[in-house]
Amino acid sequence: MPILPGMPPGARPLRFYFAEAHVARMIKKSFILESTLHTTPPEQAMDANPAPRDRPPACRVALVGFGTVGRAVAKILCERSDGLLHLTHICNRNVERKKQPWVPSDVIWTEDFQTILKSDADIVIELIGGLHPAENLVRGALQAGKSVVTANKQLIARHGPDLLQLASANGCQLEFGASVAGGVPVLPALRTGLCGDRLHGIAGILNGTCNYILSRIETVRIPFSEALEEAQARGYAEADASEDLDGGDARAKLSILALAGLHVRVSPEEIRARTIRPVDAVDFDYAAELGCTIRQISRADLKATTLFADVGPSLVPASSPFGRVQRNLNLVLTSGEYGGDMAFLGAGAGGDPTAVAVVSDLMAVAESFAAGPRPRRALQFASPKVSCDFETPWYLRFLVKDQPGIIAGLAAILSAHQLNIDAVLQKPGFDKAALPFVITLEPCRDAQLHPALQEMSALPFALKPCLCLPILR
Repeated sequence: MPILPGMPPGARPLRFYFAEAHVARMIKKSFILESTLHTTPPEQAMDANPAPRDRPPACRVALVGFGTVGRAVAKILCERSDGLLHLTHICNRNVERKKQPWVPSDVIWTEDFQTILKSDADIVIELIGGLHPAENLVRGALQAGKSVVTANKQLIARHGPDLLQLASANGCQLEFGASVAGGVPVLPALRTGLCGDRLHGIAGILNGTCNYILSRIETVRIPFSEALEEAQARGYAEADASEDLDGGDARAKLSILALAGLHVRVSPEEIRARTIRPVDAVDFDYAAELGCTIRQISRADLKATTLFADVGPSLVPASSPFGRVQRNLNLVLTSGEYGGDMAFLGAGAGGDPTAVAVVSDLMAVAESFAAGPRPRRALQFASPKVSCDFETPWYLRFLVKDQPGIIAGLAAILSAHQLNIDAVLQKPGFDKAALPFVITLEPCRDAQLHPALQEMSALPFALKPCLCLPILR
């Protein structure tokens, strides 16, 4: 894995980008004016009353989806006064119930997608989510020569390469900076700020729900079920949180990061996702003895024609960037051939942060219009083999009915598969009828380990399948 959560000797320090701390460039107009007056000859001085420049017309924007994020986007657009963007249409179901008095009277409200596609809008914002009918709407807009801004991670994860090609073929743009870590501008950075580098690895904490649950178990040592209920009560988790807990959300985001940063085509279903449900308080006790904590980590490592990718709970050093991320924050680390490692940290979700990302994409599209027509070119995305066969140390936590010969039985199976034990950890004070203990293994490949796990889970003293987590040093 190229993205190291710790800081090994000799490694270059990470460069952090904090979404909460944008640094504004301050232009000291009075200093510039004073310098100009002192250094510019009178005959070269600018006319004190220059002719006003023609301001380019505002880009017409149609918004589809008026939920939490859509409302926040509309609010920002209606309060802007720079003349760059003009909201012309809002499309949503039951539109009469959605109308707001703060929306200007010239905005057209509609329930019909075709009204948007046939309108004079330059940019369509898609915020309805899901695959259908969002895919048809986005394709229709791009085919009509309208640029599209979307926050739809499922759409981009599954159809992003094709939609980017369609946009290029029709001389328009597709921007999706809000689809991953909405409050952290990592996707714009991958597509522009880091495009001069050759990235080979991306890793991250991409799901705020999982990070909240795991950090709460770590902090107060509550059971997983209690941490989940707390996350649901606070609005961090849905009533059915399966997409978050089982890794579906994170692997869709990892697919998009791989597209934007590694220029590869990989569908979410090709990436193995492991659930965080079996992780419990006792695992944080054992992880602490190893100087680690547990986080849901998404990682992708491009080596030649193979993309190694995986999403799931992992042990990371407690002092590492991953180990220090608490509650519902997101963190993305990139590793490049020339630029080294870069880190992006901030709020990954929420109406306002995601709306800021959407409007930032809108501004990027609007500003590009002034540069003239975009060249139409075929985009190239590699289609590597996808594998989860990482080579790492491993944490194995067993729950057994205590009896003589347990360690000997497990060691025999591990030895038969050429797997080396690094340590055995057993904390005192647990019920012998349901005893948790841990074996850590020296580095080995995923494919080498899992046949042994199947054999060990079938042993008569095993009460549950072994919890197997990679240790990312």
